[in-house]
Amino acid sequence: MTSTSDDTSLSLAELERRANARRDRPSYGHDALIACDRLVRIFSADGVEVQALQGLDLLVTEGELMALVGASGSGKSTLMNILAGLDVPTAGSAKVAGCDLLSMGPKERLRYRRDVVGFVWQQTSRNLLPYLTAVQNVTLPMQLRGRGRMRGAERAARAEELLRILEVAECRDRRPQQLSGGQQQRVAIAVALANNPSVLLADEPTGELDSATGEQVFAAFRRANEELGTTIVIVTHDQAVADEVRRTVAIRDGRTSSEVLRRTEVDAATGLESQVAREYAMLDRAGRLQLPADYTEALGMEHRVMLELEHDHIGVWPDEQPRP
Repeated sequence: MTSTSDDTSLSLAELERRANARRDRPSYGHDALIACDRLVRIFSADGVEVQALQGLDLLVTEGELMALVGASGSGKSTLMNILAGLDVPTAGSAKVAGCDLLSMGPKERLRYRRDVVGFVWQQTSRNLLPYLTAVQNVTLPMQLRGRGRMRGAERAARAEELLRILEVAECRDRRPQQLSGGQQQRVAIAVALANNPSVLLADEPTGELDSATGEQVFAAFRRANEELGTTIVIVTHDQAVADEVRRTVAIRDGRTSSEVLRRTEVDAATGLESQVAREYAMLDRAGRLQLPADYTEALGMEHRVMLELEHDHIGVWPDEQPRP
C-alpha cells in the first residue's frame, strides 16, 4: 500500500509526539514498593552458564497481596531469593522499599534482611527454633534487632498481638514439635512480621500442608495484609491460593509472561457479587511479549510472525498467512 506525503508527515509527527511522551514519563517503578527492571541472574557451574532470570520486569505496589506462579525452573525461586537479600542479581535493577539490592554491602544486606523483609520458608522446620516456645520465637527477631528499638514489655506485647491476629494465641507456650503443621506456619508468619517489615515473602508456604490447613495459613496471610497493611508476595504451586489473590503473576523462562487480575463486580439487577478474572500478556521493558502457548499452537505460529500496526491495536499473524 502506498502513502501520500501528507500521510507520511502525519505519521512522523505522531511518532515524534509519542517519543516526547515517553521522555516525559516518570522513571520506571518510581512509585512501586518493589521494582525489578530487566533483572538478570546467571549461574555458572563446571564452565556452563545458566540464565535463571532473563531480563525480568516486576512492579509491586505497597499494600498488595499477590502470588507468583510458574513451572519448576522458571526462575520464581531465584527471584524470591534476590528479593529476600539471599542472592545478588547479575545485572539489571532491583529495589525494595528504596533499597538497591545490587549495590548493598554485607552489613547493609544484613540490616535489610533484619528490618525490611520477612521470609517464610516452605519447610516448617526452617522457620522456627525447636527449643523455643512460639512466643519466644516471635520475640527473638526483635531482640536481635538490638536494644533501644523496643523495650522488653513492648516486644512481649507485639509478639502476643501477632499471635492473636494469626489465631495461634493459644500456642504461645508450646514448642514447634507440639504444634501442627498449620500452627507452625502461622507462628512462622508471626516471626517474619515481628520487626514490622515492609515486605513479607513466602516460598510455597502451603506446600507441605493439606488443602484445609493450607486455607487456614492463607487466611493468616490475608489477615496480616488487611490488619497490618503488610505487602505480601507468595510463590505457590497451589492454584487455590493463586485464585484467592487479586493479582497473580506467571513467570516463564526467567521473565514475567502473564498476569491475572481479579476484581469483584456487583450485578445491578440482583445485587449479587461475583469475581471476574482477566488474563493479560506482559510486555516487558525491552518490548518483548510472551504469547500463550495454547494460542500459538492453535495457529501454528513458530519462529516468526507477521505484525501490523493499526490505529488501536497490533495485528499478529502466522508467517506466510494472508492477513484478514
